[in-house]
Amino acid sequence: MLNTLFVLPLEYWVACILLVAGFFWSAVNVKNGIGVPMAVVLATVSVWYMVDVIYNDYETTYMQMFPIEILAVAWWQVIIFLLVFLFFAPIFHFQINRRYLTSRSQIIKYFKTQSNDPEFQLNLTVLFRLVLSVWWGLLVVAIFRYQENVFFFLFPYLGKHPGPWLISGVGGGIQSLFALATNLHMLVGSVFGVIAALSRDKRVRRLALLGILLSWPLYFFDRTRSYILLIVIPGVLAWVFLRLRGGLLKKLVVLALVYMFINAWFGFIIATRVDGTITNAILDGKFSLMQASEEHHQGLNMFEELSWIVKITENGTFHPEIGENYFANLVNVIPRNFWPSKPTIGLDYAIARGLGDSGNDAGVAATLSEGLIGQGVVNFGVYWGSAFAALLMSLWVCLLARIDLMRGKIGYLPLFGLGLILTFNLGRDITFLSLYPFVFGYIILWWVNKRRKRKML
Repeated sequence: MLNTLFVLPLEYWVACILLVAGFFWSAVNVKNGIGVPMAVVLATVSVWYMVDVIYNDYETTYMQMFPIEILAVAWWQVIIFLLVFLFFAPIFHFQINRRYLTSRSQIIKYFKTQSNDPEFQLNLTVLFRLVLSVWWGLLVVAIFRYQENVFFFLFPYLGKHPGPWLISGVGGGIQSLFALATNLHMLVGSVFGVIAALSRDKRVRRLALLGILLSWPLYFFDRTRSYILLIVIPGVLAWVFLRLRGGLLKKLVVLALVYMFINAWFGFIIATRVDGTITNAILDGKFSLMQASEEHHQGLNMFEELSWIVKITENGTFHPEIGENYFANLVNVIPRNFWPSKPTIGLDYAIARGLGDSGNDAGVAATLSEGLIGQGVVNFGVYWGSAFAALLMSLWVCLLARIDLMRGKIGYLPLFGLGLILTFNLGRDITFLSLYPFVFGYIILWWVNKRRKRKML
């Protein structure tokens, strides 16, 4: 695997230099609110593209699959993305968030004070009451959705997994309600984790831990790895950096242990993907920490997908959609019952990649994640597409920085953490399908804080 470093092209190392420069700038500006979210975007690009080619052995895979010219153009998409992102993200931040620049990063503040601020603790209690109310509502919907299997909705590890909220991928009507429930469920689960990690109120903390035990297993014993990261990581990071006492070395050791467990669990999910449910595999004694840790992770191949996009675009097999893919993601929230001809997401690209299937209702056998940068190329073509994707991520960084700089808002710290984790998921596609938990959380918290402000006047 390390031999790959000696065959990587010059463009790869140019991208590495830009990443290092970006990380350095982010560290210097961490107190301004933009540093942390900007660093997370750079880390996302690093994992999905730079680490990808080492993990999947660039020499024996990508260099055999694509001509050198295609790979060079693909690397230039990464370079252009980084150049545009590093240039425009700070400009957007200092212009759009101008009124908040007198504040300092709240996440850095709580890192230093160990989240002991009385107002912050009061806000956590108010937030807990809010998410608890949402949880009770979800439980009512779950009774309707799962019926006789509702027991396994709460305790999937005691027998069988009841299945996801959504029954089918393309639909409307009741499916829209279940899609909403899915995202609210993940939001509630992640907030339970943050509250359990940070609350100083023993009663609230214990109830939040109970909430974790009831909300996390549905996703832990499912096969969607991004959902597991979404509900688990915000609470883990909050506990490690804002609650756990000790030096940086101790925190890094704890994070390394968490990584080892999650990596092993993901490997176990991959290894048992075609052998029934996760629950049955565990009950049959198939889980082995060492064996699961060695499993090769699938899906960490966004540079491969970017290379395919460049190849089929340049040979004329696929034509850029001029923003259609982004538009389809934007309007995806509208139920298909209200808009039967609502554009679909990623089907044209899947067909161009040879995955068309006339026997399937969607017209394809499967869809493909295009990647953060590749999606831009799918929408606006080579060079312009990667620049447009960088502008979108610059705006995303501005939104996260704004949330971090807004002091005294109920629930904004967990929302900020949720946004950081979702940034990693955006590495596969910039889509509301990934952002719905954040969007719903933002809307709910905006309403709660506005209502609270009116009461104080």
